[in-house]
Amino acid sequence: MIPLLVNFGGFVPLSTVDWPGRAVCTVFLRGCPARCPYCQNAPLLAGEDRRELDEVAAMIAGSALVVSAVVFSGGEPTMQGDALVALAREGRRLGLAVGVHTNGAYPDTLARLVDEGIVDHVALDIKARWERYPNLLGADLTDRVKASLAFCSGAYAEGRLPEFEAVVTLFRGYEDEVAAIAREVGEVSLVLQQGVTESVTPLSFEELTAIAERLGRSCRVRTRENGEQEYEVDRGRWAAGKRQG
Repeated sequence: MIPLLVNFGGFVPLSTVDWPGRAVCTVFLRGCPARCPYCQNAPLLAGEDRRELDEVAAMIAGSALVVSAVVFSGGEPTMQGDALVALAREGRRLGLAVGVHTNGAYPDTLARLVDEGIVDHVALDIKARWERYPNLLGADLTDRVKASLAFCSGAYAEGRLPEFEAVVTLFRGYEDEVAAIAREVGEVSLVLQQGVTESVTPLSFEELTAIAERLGRSCRVRTRENGEQEYEVDRGRWAAGKRQG
């Protein structure tokens, strides 16, 4: 039998930022169909570092005593569907919760993970209004991302996906897009995440919280300086304390 190979991008044995509230290990997988100009992991968009599945699984096992979950990121981890499913199974075998960070380009892979019951948390990156997607990503993935949003929203509502959040990485100059995105994601948990790039001054925590308060719905704000804080719209105030990433 030909061994299953993983196009490997890196491994962090202990992270407290990739799944707020949990200590996790993080596996990065190479490859992505998008070419977002602000990508923080641009070296992982292409290239090859083929590893046998057992080698990557051993890395996860080596962290299993000190973490409660494994997160798969990239690149775009769902691009390697067979490898991701196999590694998620291994994480589950080790007793770990499984999280995936995704741009939503491969809804079929997300469906495989959910249908098999081997994913606990999906963070779907919603990058902009749908009209801007083709130019921003350098590829027309809009319908695929919409399909991922619809599928994960439905699976979460049905209880088949324990945690699902839509993450908007927000850059200065695009603040007016948030309201439209919030309408698109509906009742899904919404996160406004500080976008960081060398060419533009990042939005501050105060600026992001002001945007959140105008939405008329509960959401969370994440920044490097302040970690994560939740706005409770029904109480009209920020929740006490901050969840530090």
